[in-house]
Amino acid sequence: MSDAPFDPARWRPASFLPDEDARDPALLFVIGVLCFLACLTALGVLAADRAASGWSGQLRSEATVIVRAQGGETPDAAAARAAEVLAGVAGVSEARALEKEKAYELIRPWLGDVAADLDDLPVPRLVAVGLDRRKPATAATLSAALKGQGLDAVVDDHSVWLKDIRHAAGVVRWTGVVIFLLIAGAAGAVVAYATRAGLAARRDVVEVLHLTGAEDAQIANLFELRFARIAAIAGAAGALTAGGLGVALRLIGGGDGITPALPIAWIDLLAVLPCPVLAAIVAAVAARLTARRLIRQL
Repeated sequence: MSDAPFDPARWRPASFLPDEDARDPALLFVIGVLCFLACLTALGVLAADRAASGWSGQLRSEATVIVRAQGGETPDAAAARAAEVLAGVAGVSEARALEKEKAYELIRPWLGDVAADLDDLPVPRLVAVGLDRRKPATAATLSAALKGQGLDAVVDDHSVWLKDIRHAAGVVRWTGVVIFLLIAGAAGAVVAYATRAGLAARRDVVEVLHLTGAEDAQIANLFELRFARIAAIAGAAGALTAGGLGVALRLIGGGDGITPALPIAWIDLLAVLPCPVLAAIVAAVAARLTARRLIRQL
């Protein structure tokens, strides 16, 4: 009889899949990069959506009125009278006639050298109208008030710009969704390839397990758990890196985030938190489906 102490590790059954594999670092890097890109996409979509909401809110709270003088009335007098009329309309918080220089600045780029002396031209005047955010006046209401006072004016409620902004925001959102699905598909393909390589390397062991009565689901579950763990670790690394970059951009950009066009808020950084879980789910599903299909073919 041997006097050597009992070593439980010697009697513990060996794992079907080793704890470490030479391909693991490469797999961790690839999935981590994909998760990093997915998190950046999420932050970009959130920032773009916030910018679009801010622009839409600003446009909805403003209107521009173009006033043309009639008869012997001067353009400045017509604009002042229009501002006075609009200030009394329900749903208007402010109405202010802009200086003629403002109108000239808007016209000069279109007329070029012809606009050498705009004082000789019947240039319309502009009235900036601030609308009540809770119950703004409509363009029809403003037009009716102006016509009731005999003013020749056109109301621009910025509806064309609002439509363009909403369309652009929708395009950005759907583009983000497509990019996210492509990244998820790429991550699934990488895990499927790793699962295929792992099964090919252990084909003889799988056949023995089949002969001993092991079910396909039991064998596939080993791959599912292994690659889900690897993807979760890589997803956490990618999310942490993306979150750190988001913090840096938020600090560099100040109150507006990166720029006023992409305002990142602190709360947006929470979007990276689900990344490890989502990465693990994608990897588990890809590994399970691939393993089951290949095991049935053995």
